[in-house]
Amino acid sequence: LYKDMVIVNGDQDADGFITALDRKDGSERWRIDRPNHTRSYCAPLIVQAAGRMQMVLTGSFCTTSYDPDSGKLIWIVDGPTEQFVASPVYGEGLIFLTAGFPTFHNMAIRPDGAGNVTKTHVVWHEKTSARKASYVPSPLAYDKWFYMISDLGPLSCFEAKSGTRLWMEELGRHHSASPVLIDGHVYMTDDDGITYVIKGGASFDLVARNELNEKCYSSPAVSQGRILLRTTGHLWSIGPK
Repeated sequence: LYKDMVIVNGDQDADGFITALDRKDGSERWRIDRPNHTRSYCAPLIVQAAGRMQMVLTGSFCTTSYDPDSGKLIWIVDGPTEQFVASPVYGEGLIFLTAGFPTFHNMAIRPDGAGNVTKTHVVWHEKTSARKASYVPSPLAYDKWFYMISDLGPLSCFEAKSGTRLWMEELGRHHSASPVLIDGHVYMTDDDGITYVIKGGASFDLVARNELNEKCYSSPAVSQGRILLRTTGHLWSIGPK
C-alpha cells in the first residue's frame, strides 16, 4: 500500500510487470515492464532514501529502484543472482539484501545513484554459501547492524556500513519466517515453532527461547503490544492478559 495505491509485483516467467492500482476502484495508475522476465517472490520496499521516495525491489536477475508515484526507473544493479524471495531492507543510509538462488549473496547498495550503478554504488558484496545467506527469510536492519537468518539455521550479524560479519550463531534446524524487531530485541521463529529472542547489538545475547510445539512457517505479526503467530494448527496471541 502506498498513498492511495496498491502496488503489485508481477515478476514471472512470462511478461513480468509491476502495476499500481487505485485503492478505491482498482483502475490502473501505471504499469511498467520488468527486465529479464524471471520469477521472483518479493514485496517491494518503499522508503525515503537519498532525499526522495524510492521503491526498491529484488527480482528477475536485478535489484532496482523506482519512483513509486510514477513507476519511473531510478537505478538498477545487475544481479546479484537469478531469483529472490527475501525482500530488501533499509538502514544506515543503505539498501541491504540477501539472496539464495541459485547463488548466495549478501549486499549493501548506496541508493543515491541513477541508471545502472552496478560498478559504482555497491558498498559491499559477499558471495557466499547457503549457511551464510538467506533464500526465504527476509533480513533485518537495526541501528548499526544488519541481521540475516539463513534458511539452514545460522543467524549472522554484520556491521552494516562495512559488511564485516561480527558473529554467526546456530538458531534452530530450519527457518522460513523472517525476523522482526520489538523494543530493541530481534525475534525469530523457526520451522519447529521455537522463537528465539536476542538483544540487538554487536554481540550475541540470547535472552529467551520459547516453544510452541507445533510447526511454524509464517513470520510473526506485531500489533498493540501482542505478538501474533500462525502455526500449522493454531493462531496464537502472545502478550499481557
